[in-house]
Amino acid sequence: MNDKSDLLAQLRIDHNDKDVNSHHGRWIVGALIAVLLVIGMIWFFSRPDPVEVRVQMARMAVIDPASASVLDATGYVKARRYATVSSKVTGKVMEVLVEEGMSVEKDQVVARLDDSNTRKTLALYQAELVSAKTQVAETRARLTEAKLTWERNAELAAKQLVSTAELDRAKANYESLQAQLANREAGVVLAQRRIAIEQQFLDDLELRAPFAGVVISKDSQPGEMISPVSAGGGFTRTGICTLVDMASLEIEVDVNEAYIQRVRPEQPVQATLEAYPDWKIPARVIAIIPTADRQKATVRVRIAFQELDPRILPDMGVKVAFMSGEPAGQGVAQQQGIRVPASAVRTQDGERIMFVVKDNIAQQRVVQLGGNFGSEMYITSGLNPGEDYVVEMPIDLEDGDQVIF
Repeated sequence: MNDKSDLLAQLRIDHNDKDVNSHHGRWIVGALIAVLLVIGMIWFFSRPDPVEVRVQMARMAVIDPASASVLDATGYVKARRYATVSSKVTGKVMEVLVEEGMSVEKDQVVARLDDSNTRKTLALYQAELVSAKTQVAETRARLTEAKLTWERNAELAAKQLVSTAELDRAKANYESLQAQLANREAGVVLAQRRIAIEQQFLDDLELRAPFAGVVISKDSQPGEMISPVSAGGGFTRTGICTLVDMASLEIEVDVNEAYIQRVRPEQPVQATLEAYPDWKIPARVIAIIPTADRQKATVRVRIAFQELDPRILPDMGVKVAFMSGEPAGQGVAQQQGIRVPASAVRTQDGERIMFVVKDNIAQQRVVQLGGNFGSEMYITSGLNPGEDYVVEMPIDLEDGDQVIF
């Protein structure tokens, strides 16, 4: 009986042990869920934010070798005729007749200086001229009388009616008056020269434009003093205005001397103003300045615009692409490629890479270039037509990053 009772006791279910095991299981499951939640929150908050980019669809284009760029450079728009209108004399500004942006013609008056003293001096010299001419008229009359007296005495002396001394006095008086007349005629010329000089001084007080152009700065105001040289102290101006001949605008760029062999006179150039990046301006090389800058190791190149435009202004930044100018008919066939802006391509570890966007994920691609055409490039492999690519590549963009656009 005791053995059967022990067996039955072993088969009985202990409800207290079951409750303990169930309680431990629930704690384990809850801890696992909490760990998963913490891991999920850490991943959610630690993942990088999507990178904002601008994308564009890849399209096929024809590569024209004649428009291929052999060298890119940057420079500025310069004016060959650029002058500050100043005065030859020191004077007080009475009137300024120009404003910034005004177009002026050659020899147009742009300002006037105080001319009161000069006009008074000119009036004095004019009066002296009148006096000199009057003295000349008087001397001529006396000379005529002296000549008649000398001739009369000569006739009388021949008849021995007057003495030789009287004849000599008449002759001497005549010759003296001749000398006086020459002296007073020279005085007239002297007075005329003084008037011409003073008239020039008066004309110099009217400041005129040396050439036709546009006023880009107004440097003086009425009441200020102006001088051809600075008088110090900051109260004396050295110019009235600055004038630019817009017809003389050109481009100056500094080309690294290691690549100057790629540039030649009359070479076609494509210019792009930084203010108008989508505007391609045809230009050509005027001259290569035959000297180098030893500090920067560059050579200056002058470039002329084929056609001028009012949007082109002095000192604007400009990017230029020196074209090969080799037509396709000279053994270079036209090719096909995908034209992309230069900002879409980056050099990394010696390779050219781009980023293609699929499902808002940036995928890095290694691409091959078919040519560099100023601010644009042609891709011959690595990018397929119809794919979306990043136009302006952020520096921190990496393969696999999530992007928005």
